[in-house]
Amino acid sequence: MPPCLSEAERDRLTAERARTFEARYGQLGAEAALRLAIQTLFPGRIALVSSFGTESAVLLDMVARIDPATPVVFLDTGKHFGETLRYRDALVARLGLTDLRSVKPAPGALAREDAEGLLFARDPDRCCALRKAAPLKEALAGFEAWITGRKAFQAATRAGLPLFESDGPRIKVNPLRHWRPAWIADHFARHGLPPHPLEADGFRSIGCFSCTARSVPGAGARAGRWPGIAKTECGIHFGLGG
Repeated sequence: MPPCLSEAERDRLTAERARTFEARYGQLGAEAALRLAIQTLFPGRIALVSSFGTESAVLLDMVARIDPATPVVFLDTGKHFGETLRYRDALVARLGLTDLRSVKPAPGALAREDAEGLLFARDPDRCCALRKAAPLKEALAGFEAWITGRKAFQAATRAGLPLFESDGPRIKVNPLRHWRPAWIADHFARHGLPPHPLEADGFRSIGCFSCTARSVPGAGARAGRWPGIAKTECGIHFGLGG
């Protein structure tokens, strides 16, 4: 886009592009949508943002088979389970992904706001903003689009997800928006993908160790995240801005 545009005009044009793409391609399946986004719509200008959680291997596997050089952004909050970090490294090696970008919070910001590492207990929203949203915004600078693993079944906040949506100056792509748990399990089985090691220990959705608990049988897809409080999202999907 022309650099002389105001932020509001830039965001408006991005939203128009997202609506156009959704109208034209919104019925595509996951792999076709990924191939279109990576190879045609945003070649060299799109990244996959992955948590390397219990379902993440599906998208990582698809992206690796389309273009293993696609940038993969991992938000290394400093509070991940060791199992997640080892799973990340094992999956990257197994799938042949060549551009993993582990992004950490700014040391100065941590020193000012969370020197003791207990911000998650005092203000979990601010902790997520500091350790996730701010680093992701910086990591996505220069990209026109990013890929997410969100699915409509995971939470009420994710119902009605489109394939393409705008996020400030960038377009967000949600290839798995219509996928169900059975489809995810089938993809893992067909492609021999390893599960996250904590899944067998009762963790269904995995984030930072400080804000993740085991799920009880029959609980929702994101049960166990921020247990005991109303929080259901870290905030990176509420708009990063330019």
